[in-house]
Amino acid sequence: MKFFFLGLFFLVMLHAGVSSVNIMPSLKEDHFMHIKILDQKRLSFDRIDGVKFSELSDLAYYPKTQTLYMVGDKGALFAFHVKLTDTIEKLVPYRAVKLKKRNGKRFKKWKRDAEGLVLDGRGRLYISFEGDPKIRWFHKNSPKFGSAIKKYKLPKLLRKEEHYRSRNKALEALAWHPKYGLLTAAEWPLKRDDKKRQTIYSLRGRQWYFKAEPEAKSAVVAMEVMDDGNVLVLERSYTGLLNPFVITLKKVYLNRIKKGWCKTKILAKMNSHKGWSVDNFEGLTRVGKDRYLMISDDNENFFQQTLLIYFEVEE
Repeated sequence: MKFFFLGLFFLVMLHAGVSSVNIMPSLKEDHFMHIKILDQKRLSFDRIDGVKFSELSDLAYYPKTQTLYMVGDKGALFAFHVKLTDTIEKLVPYRAVKLKKRNGKRFKKWKRDAEGLVLDGRGRLYISFEGDPKIRWFHKNSPKFGSAIKKYKLPKLLRKEEHYRSRNKALEALAWHPKYGLLTAAEWPLKRDDKKRQTIYSLRGRQWYFKAEPEAKSAVVAMEVMDDGNVLVLERSYTGLLNPFVITLKKVYLNRIKKGWCKTKILAKMNSHKGWSVDNFEGLTRVGKDRYLMISDDNENFFQQTLLIYFEVEE
């Protein structure tokens, strides 16, 4: 029995950290529709600085220090040293903490569901939340790492929990636009809206509408501002184990509007019934010209994984 547990320990250690994985239908393929897959990794850390590494919901990249920030559903913030060329050359964790309020106290269970993460043009770190809809600015590189600095006033429609389709369908996505400032989106359209009319909200009051994908329960789970000022949206459709799990990367043109709707373009549609080993992708960040990382949430489930995919948009 002693040797069994020893062997199990070494097996776990062998698979801990960062390893290669392949989610594509064919090992020979790297181009698909309008994207090129550059690298694919599985992240298998247990704890970092004593904080459980699981249920990751979004990413933010700070090029000045080559730092990749990750935030989790249970209010955890992680920082990794990363080196990106045409592959993910290095990805090393160096800091983790539970998010805290300005007074140093942790958020209560129903107020810590962090979903969106972004850095603005001045390198300030923002996080959006479900459950208790809010957006806050947090310390990112001081002894107060992970502590809140300021809470931002939301547009009127987004302030009340009862406006969302459920407590768990609030401010899922967050992005920074050099012209429009902080942008956010709910996972599903608000109760007052059609189920397929999704909205991007600027904290400055402007709104943009686009059609959600036709797959059932297609939800906005992340977004990022592209080099040309338009928005890359990550949508996820999951309706059960026997049905297709579909991940869509879609470009939303903010300044090409017809009859109230933004023009959109599908960049990639990854379908589990068409050979894709997709998981619960929820996070997205721009890391260079036309280059992005996206990450999956393992739901703290033995059968799911934390996958980090490095890709390039080709148009």
